[in-house]
Amino acid sequence: MKLRRRTFLLAAASAALELQLTRLAHAQQSTVINYGGSAWLGHYPAYVAIKSGMFAANGLDVKWQSFGTSSARLGGMLAGGVDIAGTGIVSALALMARGSKHLSVIGAAEDFGKVEGLFVRNDVKSVGDLKGKKIGVTFASSAHLLVLDLLAGAGLNPERDVNLVNVPAPELTAALQGRQVDAAAAWTPYFSKIRSLPDVRLLADDTSFSLHKQFGVTPGPDVLVVRHAFGEKNPDAVRKFLQAYFKASVMLRDKPEEAARFLTELTSLSMPDQVATIKEASWYDLSQQKALLDPSSKFATGLQKLSDLLATHKQFDKSPAVRDWIDTSYL
Repeated sequence: MKLRRRTFLLAAASAALELQLTRLAHAQQSTVINYGGSAWLGHYPAYVAIKSGMFAANGLDVKWQSFGTSSARLGGMLAGGVDIAGTGIVSALALMARGSKHLSVIGAAEDFGKVEGLFVRNDVKSVGDLKGKKIGVTFASSAHLLVLDLLAGAGLNPERDVNLVNVPAPELTAALQGRQVDAAAAWTPYFSKIRSLPDVRLLADDTSFSLHKQFGVTPGPDVLVVRHAFGEKNPDAVRKFLQAYFKASVMLRDKPEEAARFLTELTSLSMPDQVATIKEASWYDLSQQKALLDPSSKFATGLQKLSDLLATHKQFDKSPAVRDWIDTSYL
């Protein structure tokens, strides 16, 4: 009996050691990817994929790095500290306009047209009623472009007819509540917080943007970008990242309640608000990516039109050829 017991214990110890060595080998083989994100919904798939273990299952060790703005996130990428990031296309276009070749667009995350918009007080019935009023908005953002587009459509000059006030996104709710501004343009989660204020209503969301109906693009569509040097060195890791990322997108689309459990710690939204926010976006999956990013697609054409519009509104000096920065080789 003692011999059998000793044999059993040795076998158990050997199995435990083998398992430990396997896990260690797996950890050593995992590719580290530094991801730049925030509480904005365009980063939900990455956060869900981290917390649910989808990235780990693909042999990736994805490190979350939080940035307050897309421009700061891309600054981190240019400095080499971020490998893959979700970003509003506006900040990426600004880099393209300067000729930067440090990044490539490798995916389109979602359509968030109904969770970004311009809020006004109840006495404002139209964009024209904003003449002479203060509008709070984060400059150089998609919400900024939405406001410029809406004002142009109403025949208002943003420099003479209204007072645009540069307010960081997290401070917009307090600015509107404290009557420091008469209107505010924001995206979620600030969108949801402003919407809950009394005597405030949504005047227009991104579906009112001039390019949305024709090309299906919002003022600042979310895209995934990769640091060019990282992608060239680790193409398989980028492919595995996209596989897991869009698997999480499918969860968001098909099982929003399940996905929401991973997100409330990131967004500080209640479960009902979190589920509602997920449902208000249209989530793309991996099978849709090549069609979306094809150079001749409506979406890619819309990105170019968006870039041209930004140049028209003097957000940067010239409009780059956006297709030169789109890379579908990882799909």
